[in-house]
Amino acid sequence: MNLNGKTALITGGAHRVGREITLALAAAGANVVINYNRSADAAEETADAAREVGVGALPIQCDVADAEQVGIMVAAANAQFGGVDILINSASLFKPTPLPTADFSDWHRVFDISVHGAWYCANAVAPYMLEQGEGAIINIVDGSAWQPYPNFAAHGVGKAALMALTRQLALELAPAVRVNAVSPGPVLPPPDFSEKEIAEVAAGTLLKRWGTPADVSEAVLFLLRASYITADVIMVDAGEQYAHRGN
Repeated sequence: MNLNGKTALITGGAHRVGREITLALAAAGANVVINYNRSADAAEETADAAREVGVGALPIQCDVADAEQVGIMVAAANAQFGGVDILINSASLFKPTPLPTADFSDWHRVFDISVHGAWYCANAVAPYMLEQGEGAIINIVDGSAWQPYPNFAAHGVGKAALMALTRQLALELAPAVRVNAVSPGPVLPPPDFSEKEIAEVAAGTLLKRWGTPADVSEAVLFLLRASYITADVIMVDAGEQYAHRGN
């Protein structure tokens, strides 16, 4: 896919890795629709940065876990840019959900954003993509889809489900729409990480270092341009999943 002049909707596109993906798409010539839920200031700043490279940018508030709000968001994107050619499902909520529990609210919230949000967005943009005969969807997963983290049940199950949704969407929307996933590893430390924790994580990769959000955005751009790849995943994790077998 030639990204110049296309329109991309990036959920969670206002900050952290989502922001990097948004700006990489803008630099490649795509108009960007920047979905956010609470990060209004960050979304406006990201939109301004995108406009500086000469593309259109539309920050829009939407809780992707709400199907009605998603419909309104996609309608606004269509009205502004004529349709959505690219969907990046990057929105997620990384929140502990330990077991057992008597409170299921966090489980539902985390899962609703990761899985139902991606489904609602894909369902909303698919008609235009199918009508155009071309489209691309990329879901952002992570290593917990294969190796779950303790006390993060909803996150791990949600990412595994998002990986399954990647394959299902690729099957359902072929041949017009390609659907893939990118699985980042350590590319951006949490704000509360100590130097010791950062070093320990780096040591847990084959390359013995952290990556950057740009490493993720490069993988996203590659998959958007790689016209013969669908229903697949690129691991951007410095071999983290195999590091326990190394020296």
